[in-house]
Amino acid sequence: MACKFPALFSLCRTVVASVMTLGVLAPLAGVENASLAQDVALDTRRLPESRQEVQLSYAPLVSEAGPAVVNIYTRKVVRSRRSALFDDPIFRRFFGDSFSFGMPRERVRGSLGSGVIVRASGVIVTNNHVIEGADEIRVVLSDRREFDAELVLTDPRTDLAILQIDTGGERLTSLEMADSDDVLVGDIVLAIGNPFGIGQTVTSGIVSATARTQQGISDFGFFIQTDAAVNPGNSGGALLDMRGALLGINTAIYSRSGGSNGIGFAVPANMVQSVLRAALDEGQIARPWLGIKGQNINNDVAGTLGLDRPGGVLVDALFPGGPAAQAGLNPGDVILSLNGREIIDEQGLNYRVATLREGEAATLAVLQNGALAEVEVGLALPPENPPREVTKLDGAHPFQGVTVANLSPRFNEELQVDPFLTGVAVLKVERRTAAGRYQFFNPGDVVLSINGIGIESVADVVFALENPEDRYVYQFRRRGRAQECVIVPNRSFRCNQLR
Repeated sequence: MACKFPALFSLCRTVVASVMTLGVLAPLAGVENASLAQDVALDTRRLPESRQEVQLSYAPLVSEAGPAVVNIYTRKVVRSRRSALFDDPIFRRFFGDSFSFGMPRERVRGSLGSGVIVRASGVIVTNNHVIEGADEIRVVLSDRREFDAELVLTDPRTDLAILQIDTGGERLTSLEMADSDDVLVGDIVLAIGNPFGIGQTVTSGIVSATARTQQGISDFGFFIQTDAAVNPGNSGGALLDMRGALLGINTAIYSRSGGSNGIGFAVPANMVQSVLRAALDEGQIARPWLGIKGQNINNDVAGTLGLDRPGGVLVDALFPGGPAAQAGLNPGDVILSLNGREIIDEQGLNYRVATLREGEAATLAVLQNGALAEVEVGLALPPENPPREVTKLDGAHPFQGVTVANLSPRFNEELQVDPFLTGVAVLKVERRTAAGRYQFFNPGDVVLSINGIGIESVADVVFALENPEDRYVYQFRRRGRAQECVIVPNRSFRCNQLR
């Protein structure tokens, strides 16, 4: 059911609500609500109605918004590694410490990108990959003034970063945020950035797709796709709507040649807003979660569930005591929409949740036992239970120099691993140790047992290694596969994969 006439929208909305209450609508009512909102949004848009309108210019919009888009230049000092030969005691005995041949060389690597001023005080949003690892970040305004930038916060999972420049109290031109959920395919957009370092450039196009979630660009991939020409150097620049509001941050292009092929991807402004809020108000990234593990629904699964099309997220498991479990969700339920926005896949669901705040309530349209239900979930942060207890192992054993920690949903989120994973994970292995040389452990391994002692916490690891042994038998999981290794100190080391 769709409302096509604005004058009758209020009455039509009342009728739709009444029909839904009577249970007449199909299980995809949450999706129908999204379609209703799209129809209303379409009514506010129109085609040009005269030759004069066709000849209108973007110049006033660019003149107003352009000064808020900046160029970003970074410098990184790269040190080449020297040979281990120069650390050899015999070599040093003959040539001494002053021998300089082969010493580490330093060179400066530069890169460029774009950024957007989002606060008049000099707060700038750009892509994380533009400034990642930089020793120096330089911001150049559209009027050619230059400033050193301070890095406030980085979020690799969304590929966003927040910078601050000292303007000496001067108020700069900044862009307001659009509601990126309102964008429709076919909307006209402008892209402003610094492609190839040639200076500020404006390109125009349309939104060619929304809610792109399968690009593998970032963990919370949920992109606005545009055909406005975007090239290397545009990263971090602005995607504008026709009001001059920031619709997204241009992040990536689809290209086999390195040039624009008419497919660019932008991080939506609503996600930018959440990262900006974390940087300015909260000081760190802390995203709420539902506490579910789910899977996407393909055509075959949709048929077995009674759905007329693929879409939604099938709940496989729930974290005990998590928000979804407390709200009454069960394995086998299907999440169809969140706050009236259709959910196509798990990545889209994660995006919707990530843009909300801790303590907010989210309304889910859920298919439970073949019937449509509306469930309200109070969002919370993933718990850090048990505490991480980051510990560097020390003592007379082969694992000296290995750093381990307890896994928990909160810590797993930081490590970007399965939030349901439990146990003790290896975080770091010092190179110049036996563990580093022979790779007894690698970062990311999960310790299962040591000499027959089951490992559930860091305390268990410390206890198992308390006394030196002549032989160490330990099990661990690496990239989902369990292995068992046997170490005889100073003699042998062998591993077998477990079935």
